[in-house]
Amino acid sequence: MFACEWFCCNQAPDLNLPELDPEPFSLPSPLPSWPPGEGFATGRINLGDVEVIQVTQFEIVWSCKLSQGKTEVVTFYRPVGFPDGFYCLGYYCQPDSQPLRGYVLVARDTNATKPADDSVQDLKSDSPALTKPLNYTMIWSTDSHYEGSGYFWRPNPPEGYKAMGIVVTNCPEEPDIDHVRCVRADLTERCETSDLITSVDPKSTKRPFQVWSTKPCRTGMYAKGVPVGTFYCSNDLSSEEALLDTACLKNLDNNLGAMPNLDQIHTLIKQYGPTVYFHPDEVYMPSSVQWFFKNGALLYEDGKQQGEPINYMGSNLPSGGESDGEYWIDLPTSDDARNFVKRGHLESAELYVHIKPALGGTFTDMAMWVFCPFNGPATVKVGIMSIQMAKIGQHVGDWEHFTLRVSNFTGELWQVFFSQHSGGKWVDASELEFIEGNRPIVYSSKHGHASFPYAGTYLQGSTKLGVGVRNDTARSKYYVDSSTQYQLIAAEHLGDGIVKEPCWLQYMREWGPTTVYDGRAEIEKIIGHLPFFVRFSLENIFDLFPTELYGEEGPTGPKEKDNWIGDEIC
Repeated sequence: MFACEWFCCNQAPDLNLPELDPEPFSLPSPLPSWPPGEGFATGRINLGDVEVIQVTQFEIVWSCKLSQGKTEVVTFYRPVGFPDGFYCLGYYCQPDSQPLRGYVLVARDTNATKPADDSVQDLKSDSPALTKPLNYTMIWSTDSHYEGSGYFWRPNPPEGYKAMGIVVTNCPEEPDIDHVRCVRADLTERCETSDLITSVDPKSTKRPFQVWSTKPCRTGMYAKGVPVGTFYCSNDLSSEEALLDTACLKNLDNNLGAMPNLDQIHTLIKQYGPTVYFHPDEVYMPSSVQWFFKNGALLYEDGKQQGEPINYMGSNLPSGGESDGEYWIDLPTSDDARNFVKRGHLESAELYVHIKPALGGTFTDMAMWVFCPFNGPATVKVGIMSIQMAKIGQHVGDWEHFTLRVSNFTGELWQVFFSQHSGGKWVDASELEFIEGNRPIVYSSKHGHASFPYAGTYLQGSTKLGVGVRNDTARSKYYVDSSTQYQLIAAEHLGDGIVKEPCWLQYMREWGPTTVYDGRAEIEKIIGHLPFFVRFSLENIFDLFPTELYGEEGPTGPKEKDNWIGDEIC
């Protein structure tokens, strides 16, 4: 076969494309020298029969504007600069509107250089972990005078192997089979499409085309799927074939040798622990859990009228069980004590950190939990009007969190998940606001304590109609520095006894009473004074509010949340 010659198409005189900087994004400050350990931040991760390296150096293959009617340029890259003996599994792409920020994994067969052991009979080991594709199938192509030519090829693996990604060329000849490797099927897991990167509008062409990023079908603390960082593309917009002909890797190392040890964890927190800013008008501040207990929090049991004081460590809380309404926590009974505890105690506040493996142990998630004794009432925005509610949105015991995702290849902060009520959003490190080196800023919304990456007002509802619940964030003198004010509460991968989980973490019931009040009636008193079109908008926005806004159930603690074991919900 004839192999295409690689070149940077933005350098061709007739393409008229912007200059591109192939240098990857860098954090504001250099990474520290990590404490000694085994596999963390060594640049390589052993997945069993396959060892992988995370590559962030690329050579441009082709740039184009695939999306019809849009000016955004998407560039397709070939990974370069990796050691001999490692092989490409697929190519990378991203929009040019973002800093070059991504990776692909390159792999080598860890058994390729090992002497044969006749005493071990393993049928799977008779086949190499990596092999060349048989040939390629062209998925889609385009030839433009202004943008040049682009050709997309799917590797066709031998029986018993899976392809990991796509190859892109700028000429119509089929690529050399030596460009990529396929992976033995037992070393892979199914993957699915994730974010849509670009597409050709099927209404404007007879040849529709879409490009997605991919992710493992199963994610979470115990999932083994490892994303390769490649993309998937198809000319069949209604097909589910992404689940069938492209795979991700699987981590067969049950010891998760690339995860950080205890000393490395503390260094990570000190390096990346965000400063959490609370709104200058915030009334309901965070506190430590111990301060909450010490200042009169009560444990109630169903059928009993009086609550029992909770001791300082929470050791008299019922352990285990589930959120079944049998027990709940409430504020002290006297008005003065209740109002005092509601306001929290910023000086005692600390972030409660859960360390867990992500994406098959190739990343570490640092989930940081914030506790506030009370969640204040919401502010509803209707057009240019903002209406402070009396009760809607308030409840006892508010647990919020954000999650830092760190690459186990390098120790570099990769993304931060900002939890926002019933959902949230992953934000790439290149888009974060930093303070004092590599520590991001997290803004906590007024009264509701949801997490956001920037100061401003975020609307939970209909932005088109300008109707919903306000989430106001701003920098102020009220903040918590999680790089120093934290407590490590769980790191299961370290084994039993390394991190002692606090007693209160085993309490799986509600941290506040179930309170049902007629929030609709509260708003309807306001609706009658508004213009008709606003009344209609406000009435229809009720269904978009999260259930906790109406105080219909008491909030549960960190270990009862789905993302304790699972991945974050976007």
